[in-house]
Amino acid sequence: MRTASTHQPSTERNQHSQRADRETSPVEPLRGLGEVPWPDIQDSTGSASAIPLLLNKIAWGNAQTAAAAVGELRDRICQYGFVVEQATAATVPFLWELAQLPHVTCRPQLLRLLGNIAEARQWERTASAYPKLLNHRENPVAWERAARQAVHDRRGLLCHLPTDTDTELGRAATELARGLDG
Repeated sequence: MRTASTHQPSTERNQHSQRADRETSPVEPLRGLGEVPWPDIQDSTGSASAIPLLLNKIAWGNAQTAAAAVGELRDRICQYGFVVEQATAATVPFLWELAQLPHVTCRPQLLRLLGNIAEARQWERTASAYPKLLNHRENPVAWERAARQAVHDRRGLLCHLPTDTDTELGRAATELARGLDG
């Protein structure tokens, strides 16, 4: 005599596994973008309102799109690899977040950008030669310090990245760790 199957029908099984996936999956990337007043802060081009779009391209774009977005973002928040802007500190937590996501194709470039931000001292050097810079309403020295601090505040995230020097990501993570420790 045959007995009825005890397995759930496929639709019930799929609904259950989808619900479990949602409950155990990490928080959706870049959720906090809307909490930053991007139009009210400045990047190297003026309003920083384009930064969320660039971050989304990095998060969800293919390799070519993401690489182009990193290049444009670098020009906006860490021009020439050493000149930070007002929007830089607000952008740093999102760079760290993206660098943690395995599906992001340009993680080594993001780590190098974080390294450039952590080493930026252009405005401090300029202010030491021209102290009046510190009296301006917009204080780029404060932006630079805040950006560096934002990178250092999340350096503990490096422990989640590979440190093997056989991969580009591992080399970038190791370089950043050395720069932040030194």
